[in-house]
Amino acid sequence: MATRTLRRGLPRVVGGDPWPPASEIEVSDAAAPAAAAPDAAPEAAPAAEEGVDSLTVAQPVPSPAALQPPQGEPQVQPGGGVTLRRGLPRTPGGEPWPPGDPAAAPAEPPRGVERAEGETKRVERAERVDASAPATAAPATAAPAASGPATAPAASVPGETLRRGLPRTPGGEPWPPAGTTAVVAAPVAEAGVDSPTLTQSVSSAAAESPAQGDPLAEPSTAVAAIDVSTPLPFQRTVFPGKTAFTRSAPKPEPERIGPFTKVQWAGAVIVGGIALLGAAAMAVFFVRWLLSTGPMQDFLATYPGEYHLPEGAPVGFPGWLAWQHFFNVFLMVLIIRSGLRIRTEKRPTAFWTPRNDPKGKVSLTIWFHQSLDILWLVNGVVFIVLLFVTGQWMRVIPTSWEVFPNALSAVLQYISLDWPTENGWVNYNSIQQITYFVTIFVAAPLAAVTGFRMSGMWPKNAEKLSRAYPIEWARAVHFPVMLYFVVFIAIHVFLVLATGALRNLNHMYAAQGSVDPNAYADNWTGFWFLVASLVVIAAAWVAARPLVLAPIAKLFGNVSAR
Repeated sequence: MATRTLRRGLPRVVGGDPWPPASEIEVSDAAAPAAAAPDAAPEAAPAAEEGVDSLTVAQPVPSPAALQPPQGEPQVQPGGGVTLRRGLPRTPGGEPWPPGDPAAAPAEPPRGVERAEGETKRVERAERVDASAPATAAPATAAPAASGPATAPAASVPGETLRRGLPRTPGGEPWPPAGTTAVVAAPVAEAGVDSPTLTQSVSSAAAESPAQGDPLAEPSTAVAAIDVSTPLPFQRTVFPGKTAFTRSAPKPEPERIGPFTKVQWAGAVIVGGIALLGAAAMAVFFVRWLLSTGPMQDFLATYPGEYHLPEGAPVGFPGWLAWQHFFNVFLMVLIIRSGLRIRTEKRPTAFWTPRNDPKGKVSLTIWFHQSLDILWLVNGVVFIVLLFVTGQWMRVIPTSWEVFPNALSAVLQYISLDWPTENGWVNYNSIQQITYFVTIFVAAPLAAVTGFRMSGMWPKNAEKLSRAYPIEWARAVHFPVMLYFVVFIAIHVFLVLATGALRNLNHMYAAQGSVDPNAYADNWTGFWFLVASLVVIAAAWVAARPLVLAPIAKLFGNVSAR
């Protein structure tokens, strides 16, 4: 008979020996007449009734000098059986397994030997045995066990027919074959067996039965060990998906304009616009309520939004002022355009070099921007000189401290949408006067001074002057000043169109007006002058490119592509 060593695992009690005890187990099938083993039938009957696999653990016959088994190992019973240690029940709410009856130990073994450390290999049942063959019982030959002395008889009888399951090969017959029954066997256990070896007996291969009266004779059986190391074949039902072999290309990064994408900018504009409209509506309602109170009514009566000019102040606008206004708008638009292009230009298409300074090479865009600055400064100097010569300065320079409360009154009237109705041909309101003063005498000089510091005309050898006025200061101021001019132009144009467009356009472009505010309210002369000026400005905007600028720049220096 074949023996195998059970694999030992962790102890079942603290400080105990590894479980199961060190022993060997012998597994075999035997076919013999039932009459040869009359005592084995009662033991096999319970196993057949309960459908338990026919495996019975038996201890080998010890030598007379063998020691008693240590505590915690199976105890030998007088009837030849072994009392196994009882564990957890096999069914919820059931009795601990195995049963407590000592006599049931050889007859009702567990279906398979417990595996240690989470083994998942399947222990196969006993294979087919001819159900018609008579059962034979014979005493098993015992071997000494390492754990202690114990004896048990070996017997084998047919059990219940096994349930058939899935085939072992695709398209094969269900396993086990039809007619396979469980067999009760009495194996010999020895220490170190990894797993029990199950055997099969086929009736066609059985030899003749042993002679009656010879209890030690073993039946002749065909024994074949089953290899449980190879897993059963199975049909594949899970397959890798598409992404296991091919991955989709990542989406391209959206183009950004500054810190945000186009969609984000659109969302910011929409959300910001809604927020501004809500804030503006709240401001209008609040200011209208405020101006309806008694104290604020008295304030508006005292300070209507403008104060009287000094005696001798001119009335109306002369022709030179209308032309100065047009040249200023024309140059400012092109200066802002070229300045923004300088900030965004990474690789200039053309360069300009002065004839007397080969080292002063700059891009054609910078040359165009600086040339416009010079023309704008010349126009500004002429404008300021004529302001003081003709007395028009009194219209744009505050001459009384009343300008501040009147400016506050004008701002409140604008917010309440009940705008002041002054006649610009005669006098500006106080907020207009302060804004014009800041634009002409503060913002314009700042733009000129900071632009000169960043230009190539700044003396390079003036080290002390450069340390006193660093170029970083000029860059930090120049761009915000440009933004101020953009905001001023936008608000100025909006108010001109919203507070009597035809009358105001006649004042600025056609130099026509009257002390009567309604005299030129229906005159379209100023409007057509505005249209003509916009056409000229648009043409200059389109023409401001290297193809047109290069021939002009060659008149004052050398133009090259590098």
